[in-house]
Amino acid sequence: MHRAEADVVTGIAGGGSGGGRPGREPDHGHGHGEDHDGGSLRDLLAGALARPVSLVRTRPKRPPRLTEEQLHSGRVVACHVYAEGRRVPDGSNLLTAANIARRQHGAFAWLGLFEPSDTELASIAEIYGLPPLAVEDAVVAHQRPKIELYGSTLFMVLKTACYVEHDELTADTEVVVTGEVMVFIGNDFVVTVRHGNHGALEKLRADLEGRPEMLQHGPSAVLHAVCDGIVDNYLDLVERLDADVDAAEASVFERSARPSVEKLYQLKREVLEFKHAVAPLNNPLRMLSDTALPMIDPHVRDHFRDVFDHLVQVTQRIAHLDELLSSILQATLTQVTISQNEDMRKISAWVAIGAVPTALAGIYGMNFDHMPELRQVWGYPAVLLLMATICLSLHRAFRRNGWL
Repeated sequence: MHRAEADVVTGIAGGGSGGGRPGREPDHGHGHGEDHDGGSLRDLLAGALARPVSLVRTRPKRPPRLTEEQLHSGRVVACHVYAEGRRVPDGSNLLTAANIARRQHGAFAWLGLFEPSDTELASIAEIYGLPPLAVEDAVVAHQRPKIELYGSTLFMVLKTACYVEHDELTADTEVVVTGEVMVFIGNDFVVTVRHGNHGALEKLRADLEGRPEMLQHGPSAVLHAVCDGIVDNYLDLVERLDADVDAAEASVFERSARPSVEKLYQLKREVLEFKHAVAPLNNPLRMLSDTALPMIDPHVRDHFRDVFDHLVQVTQRIAHLDELLSSILQATLTQVTISQNEDMRKISAWVAIGAVPTALAGIYGMNFDHMPELRQVWGYPAVLLLMATICLSLHRAFRRNGWL
C-alpha cells in the first residue's frame, strides 16, 4: 500500500480526525451519518480516495530563520526599544526588542536596516507581521514616494537626495544623487529600510532621543522625524543648486568664453532628477497632515503640517530653477546663434576684401597684348596701389558697420 493510502486509512480509522487513534469507534454524526462499522476496508478506502481534496493540506512556506549572527550583521544598523520617550535597556536584540515592545504598554521597537536582502527582510517581516507587498517594494527599491495603509501598518517611501561637491560643472558632472528610505510603522514598532550610501539616520536618532517629549508620542514621532530630516535636507540642496544656476546664468553673458550648452543641459537634468524625487511626496505628506489616521498621533499630525509647508517651498523653488534653466538654455542657444552669425559676417567681410586683389590679378594675368598701362613703367605700382586703396576702403566700411 502506498504511503498516501496508508495515511488516508489511518485518518478514517481515527474517525476522520487527525488526533484520533487507530481502532477508535467512528463518529456516527460525521459525514453523511452512515455507520461504517460493518464496511470493508476496500469500501472505506474507495470512499476516502473519492474526496482527496479535503485530505490534502499545504502549509505556507516560511522564510528561513535568521541566525543570531545574521540578525546583528551590517544590515541591521540599529535596534532599540523606547518607552515614555526614553530608551529601554536590554533592547538591542531584535527578538528581545519585539517581545519587550509587545509586553510593555506604550513601548515600541525601532529597527534600522541598510539594504537588506529579501531573505533577511522576509524573516524580519515575519517577526513584526509586515505586509508582503510592502516588503517586496522595500527590497526591490527604485520606488516613487508614496504612502500605503495595510490594516494597522503604514508603509511610506521617501526619496533622499545628496549634493555632490564639484570644482567645475562639466557635461557629465553628477550634481544630485538620490536614494530611498522606507518606513514601516505599527502600534509597537518602527522599521526603517535605507537604500543608498547617504541619508543615514544615526544623527536623526540621536536628535530624537534628546527630545523625549516628542519621542513619547510613539512610532508616528519617528516617522515625522524621518520626513522632517529628509525635507530639511531638500532645503539645503536647493540652496546649493540655486548657487550653481546663478553661476551658469552669469557664464552665459560672459564674452570671454563661449557658453556651453552641454553643461547647462546636464545641470537641467540634475534639477529634473531632484524634482522627480520631491514632487510625488506632496500627496503623502498632505495625507499625513490632513487625514486622521489611526497610527498617527493627533499631536504629531500638527507637526506634519510644518513639514508639508517646507516641502511646498522646496517644490516651488525647484519649479523656479527649472524655468530659469530653460530660459538660460534658450539664451545660450541664442548666444551661440549670434556668435555664429558674427563669425559668418567676419568671414564674408574678409572674403570681399580678398576678392579685390584676386580680381585685379586675374585680369592682368590674362596676357593680352593690348591692355591699359601694360607697357608703362608705373603700371605695376599703380595697380598695387589701386588694390590697397580698395581693400582699405572696404575694411573701413565693414568695421563701421560692425562686421569686423
